[in-house]
Amino acid sequence: MRLSPVILTVVIASLAYTTPPEMAFSRLLPAAPALAAAMWPVLPTVLLGTVCLFLMIGLSIVFPGLGTWWTAAGIIAVTVAAAYGSHVRLQRERTLFQVRLVADAAQQVVLSPMPRRFGSVEIESLYLAAAAEARIGGDFYEVVDTRYGVRLLIGDVRGKGLPAVGAAAAIVNGFREAAYGEANMVSVARRLDASSTRYNAAFPPEVPMERFATALLVEIPHGGSRIEILNCGHPPPLLLNRGKLHTLEPTTPSPLLNLAELIGDHYNVDTFDFTPGDLLLLYTDGVAEARARDGEFFPLVAWMRRQLPTSPQKLLTALHRDLLRYSGGRLEDDIAALAVRLGEPSE
Repeated sequence: MRLSPVILTVVIASLAYTTPPEMAFSRLLPAAPALAAAMWPVLPTVLLGTVCLFLMIGLSIVFPGLGTWWTAAGIIAVTVAAAYGSHVRLQRERTLFQVRLVADAAQQVVLSPMPRRFGSVEIESLYLAAAAEARIGGDFYEVVDTRYGVRLLIGDVRGKGLPAVGAAAAIVNGFREAAYGEANMVSVARRLDASSTRYNAAFPPEVPMERFATALLVEIPHGGSRIEILNCGHPPPLLLNRGKLHTLEPTTPSPLLNLAELIGDHYNVDTFDFTPGDLLLLYTDGVAEARARDGEFFPLVAWMRRQLPTSPQKLLTALHRDLLRYSGGRLEDDIAALAVRLGEPSE
């Protein structure tokens, strides 16, 4: 691909030399510097345009009457325009590179690397951005090991762009503090709602109450055989237990983050069995709402039911592969997922 402008120049010059002058293939020479502008820096683009100009002059000596001056003027004009286009493209590429650096830094704040194991709890994470050039959106997750047990958070801020990233960072940072200090998850949820509310007060969204967030809190006690889940309007996790799939629906919904002042802060914690070998999948709505070409949603429950007992890493690797295959590589929303497996206490 990088050599295609040179190849195009050689092909045009060869055709112009070996065909009758009436076919006037030489008039296509301005296309070579125009193509170079899309992939080359400024100086090589200008040099190729100069080569094309000299080729045109040489062809006019062999074949008089080719309209040399008109074609030469075209080559000069296209080369100047191509050089400017190459300069603009390089500036935009540098800007995009800087934006990517900022996005990577934001990702380290919201989606910081985490250990894959906390005692007998094995954890793996997955994040996919909907936009090909993006690194992060409003989806978030975090896992911490506290004296109360391993606590997990996964959620999704409504909205896109840097405001959504900022709101997600406020929630994640609030969780990192509250998870260590609060004895129960209801208090943790209230702290997260307060963090979200403060952020939205400092950076108000364009539409009131627009920047709410769904969240799911999970606590896995050390050495226990049960888990506690507090669901703030988030898709329910899936639990694979000895080949049987269970959807862990909340008995009573808890308010979404940043909506507690409006609808009340009545939080509910549900308890479920979680025994060694069980595999738990936490995910954002982008997973279940991935669409095929015909508009059908990804059949997450049916897909999970077909999975064999495996490691969290292999489960999310398969999920990643099958999501991209099902959607044809076109994701309409960001995707985040956590896979958790409980091993034996001695592992």
